[in-house]
Amino acid sequence: MSDETALLIADVFEAAGALRRLGEETAAAEGLTQARWQVLSAVSEDPLTVPQAARRLGVSRQNIQRVANDLVALQFAAYAANPDHRGSPLLTLTPRGEESLARVTARAENIHRTLFAAIPDEEVRATRASLRRLLAELDRHEGTAGKR
Repeated sequence: MSDETALLIADVFEAAGALRRLGEETAAAEGLTQARWQVLSAVSEDPLTVPQAARRLGVSRQNIQRVANDLVALQFAAYAANPDHRGSPLLTLTPRGEESLARVTARAENIHRTLFAAIPDEEVRATRASLRRLLAELDRHEGTAGKR
């Protein structure tokens, strides 16, 4: 492994940590946690079962179950009947959840605009392309696409 590779890995971890902290701050400003924000976002387009949401987010089913139960208790989400599997209900957003998601997403978009103002779009695209290639290699190495 070259020194540049090791430095890139360290930079990715550092950036991920900083972005997680920023995500927690952004979510907290709207009364959410980052985990709750991610689950709301995951089920915003189409209702999903807890295992489907866990796969989409690349985390354990138990973790998503806990967050989903919190969202339901706080009336940001609700469980709906699943015609394909009676034992695995669909998690869906309530109007309150839709409003909170819209507010936190708008807040994040404003922060991202400010954060990336000094970085040209072509540099962002090139960085993203490199990360996507790295993710594809990680999938290939793990042996299962989408395992993350």
